Amino acid sequence: MQERSSVDELAEQLRRELNRYSPGGKLPSSRALVERFRVSPVTVSRALAQLAAEGLVVTRPGAGAFRAQARTAPAPAGDTSWQEVALSADGAADLVPRSVDASGVLVSLAAPPPGVIEFNGGYLHPSLQPERAMAAALSRAGRRPGAWGRPPVEGLPELREWFARGIGGSFTAAEVLVTAGGQSALTTALRALAPPGAPVLVESPTYPGMLAIARAAGMRPVPVPVDADGVKPALLADAFRATGAPAFVCQPLFQNPTGAVLAPERRREVLGIARAAGAFVVEDDFVRRLVHEDAGPLPRPLAADDPDGVVVHVCSLTKATSPSFRVSALAARGPVLERLRAIQVVDTFFVPRPLQEAALELVGSPAWPRHLRAVSAELRTRRDTMTAALALHLPELALPHVPSGGYHLWPRLPDGTGGTAQAFGSGGEAALTSAALRAGVAITPGRPYFSAEPPAPHIRLSFAAVAETGEIAEGVRRLRAACDEVLG
Repeated sequence: MQERSSVDELAEQLRRELNRYSPGGKLPSSRALVERFRVSPVTVSRALAQLAAEGLVVTRPGAGAFRAQARTAPAPAGDTSWQEVALSADGAADLVPRSVDASGVLVSLAAPPPGVIEFNGGYLHPSLQPERAMAAALSRAGRRPGAWGRPPVEGLPELREWFARGIGGSFTAAEVLVTAGGQSALTTALRALAPPGAPVLVESPTYPGMLAIARAAGMRPVPVPVDADGVKPALLADAFRATGAPAFVCQPLFQNPTGAVLAPERRREVLGIARAAGAFVVEDDFVRRLVHEDAGPLPRPLAADDPDGVVVHVCSLTKATSPSFRVSALAARGPVLERLRAIQVVDTFFVPRPLQEAALELVGSPAWPRHLRAVSAELRTRRDTMTAALALHLPELALPHVPSGGYHLWPRLPDGTGGTAQAFGSGGEAALTSAALRAGVAITPGRPYFSAEPPAPHIRLSFAAVAETGEIAEGVRRLRAACDEVLG
């Protein structure tokens, strides 16, 4: 049984038995619960923590767990209706929308209910994470002299140097800032490069979290279509001319969600177009360390071939480790670096030093290359398993591109134009997503990946967040049942 499911089941059992104890009464010891329910001490600890978070149990270190005292009646609710006016008053210019939509991000962050196969996840399953290596690195880091002191606001010099070597070219540690995860780095970059109300060019489709960042900052995402070879340069040039946008945000390597890699002949063209427009390119190099075993040599980051400071480079350790290992980097050349630094200092001061020290310990250990090799092999196996299962059970889904890196596939749904029984009409993505959840598999609809009207319906299927390949095959079978329900 999965750990999450065991915790939920034990918490529910204890919840039902709480009435046996008077308020303040002591529950059985953790050891007694382990023996009675035949679960691990970790499961008992997490179940009790869940009840404590619900206010049903109080835990006291060294004493045990106790039933919480009866809750007092809640205070009368206040009147918050005034906030509707305050939050929607955008001023005379009316240029900066103040609502923030995080729904596209929450889709990949939300954990599905127990028993639901997680095809919507955006991170490695715990079985693929280097948990022991991270724990050992954190332990060693905590014992370093000065590990709990204040770090330089730009980040530890050794960690900045490590990130600079990974970017390549002539980047130095002085041109790198350590940041708290890729999302934070992208937020800093966009705020540095574009004022509220400005247009920002984005790939279409693209990562919903980036669209949310732009919109939350009052910017207007303008889509530039992507094909199997990455962004289309001619359309990029047209978009710069039409909008005067100060920046273009892209993922040249294993783009999310299409998996496309920017073709060699387009790389220099994209940089030239941005340079001619007097604009920046924000390069989100988010999954370079999640390359599949059968991939050939990877192209260098765009930033490595950019001596003129056109590219602001973002890279992260999070995708290859754990969602909680939020250590990333921003790299840039020229005056923009000082603006990036200033915004980061204002927003966060600095990344906690123990986490930076742990990152140094991790990437410098023999366990790090072993972990990357193991993940590379496993992701290839999972990708092939999902691709084969889709071909067998869902041949009507088009899969024109199978990536050699990253953690997901981007199937296109039949859009209904052919008038056949195997076509999805308007709203097909939403209907299929709901039906899939009822069938026991969580998927991600394609609509949030587009900043304007999508040209066709899609879904995104992750193969990294499940426990093993057997779940992939079962998840696709459940998705077949959901398709049959929607199609009738």
